[in-house]
Amino acid sequence: MSVLDSFDKWREFLGEHVDKAQAMGFSDEQISNVAKKMGEFLADKVDPKNDEQRLLKEMWDSANEQERNAIASVMVKMADKAH
Repeated sequence: MSVLDSFDKWREFLGEHVDKAQAMGFSDEQISNVAKKMGEFLADKVDPKNDEQRLLKEMWDSANEQERNAIASVMVKMADKAH
């Protein structure tokens, strides 16, 4: 099963990597920037596999640059909190 098949698996995967980045000394802003790049890649290249991913893609596609930064930041916080 891919981490993209389940929203919970995706959030856990992201949370683990947020923890690793924090342990390596990355700032919250740097982590959010990486999450934004990941969001751009996923929105452009990966078909949503579940309702949560579909919603995130619709939000991402509708958002401007500032809003995408906010979505990425919230996803990082959500993943870090869940992990």
